[in-house]
Amino acid sequence: MSTTQSLPPPVTWAQRKNLIFLTICVEDCKSPTINIEADKVYFKGTGGTERKDYEYTYNLFKDIDTDKSRGFVRDRNIELILVKKEEGPYWPHLLKEKTKQHWLKVDFSRWKDEDDSDDEEGQNQDLEEMMRQMGGLGGGGDDRPSLDDLEDEDSDDDDLPDLE
Repeated sequence: MSTTQSLPPPVTWAQRKNLIFLTICVEDCKSPTINIEADKVYFKGTGGTERKDYEYTYNLFKDIDTDKSRGFVRDRNIELILVKKEEGPYWPHLLKEKTKQHWLKVDFSRWKDEDDSDDEEGQNQDLEEMMRQMGGLGGGGDDRPSLDDLEDEDSDDDDLPDLE
């Protein structure tokens, strides 16, 4: 008799002075449960190629503003933008617990070092723009580029020898 145990999903994160990017890397997660509270984020969902059950409560290093924080469920992952309650120094780590978690990694594509952000003025506008873009990136099929106009005249696989 085997009991199915929920796993913590793979997660990547990055931060700015005023916010945290948290990406829960679970594909095709239908109707996940996401609760954003002042000091923690709860996630429960089933997804991935093996349809695994994931569940975890992330006890955050410091408090966040639940009214301004947002979550976006995508086909390939779930993206959360958590607005820090206090803007200021970077958090030394995402979670209250200092122990290394094998499922938690830095999102280097979004990471900026604390001293990189000289441009304080435009950060809130950037956040609003990012939220607007993310809201418009739903799984609608009509946003896909048409490949009908690709030409295959110069295809170089015409004269391939037979494989023996």
